[in-house]
Amino acid sequence: MPKAGDKGAGTRTRARELMVQALYQKQIAGHSTSELMSQFQDQAAYKRVDQAYFNEQFKAISSTQRELEKKVDGLIDRPLAQLDPIELAILLIGVYELESRIDIPYKVVINEGVNLAKRFGSIEGHKYINACLDIAAKSFREIETKVQG
Repeated sequence: MPKAGDKGAGTRTRARELMVQALYQKQIAGHSTSELMSQFQDQAAYKRVDQAYFNEQFKAISSTQRELEKKVDGLIDRPLAQLDPIELAILLIGVYELESRIDIPYKVVINEGVNLAKRFGSIEGHKYINACLDIAAKSFREIETKVQG
């Protein structure tokens, strides 16, 4: 069982779960990145995540959110404004990781996105997330997706 602060997969999964919540809150309530960082770092759940990963990823996604939203907009079959805030948060994380975190295999990014959608999203939302992240993986990780098929 990983301990608090470990860099294991479970702590990264929990970090992504917190990121979904923080990005959702940012969209709904309009809180700043620094407000959300402080708020989430004070939660008990924060002690059970890969904190460095959460801090780095959340700041990076927040600071490039508009650019990431444009990339997400190119993947989806509806206007960005019609996308569920939870699904948008998951896609922001997934697109960021596919584009900027080459150390994370694309299949892991997709799987994590699907699992986040199953946990937090609508009933069939995970299928939509899977399709969108698959398209993104083929775009941002063309060589990796062809090699691993």
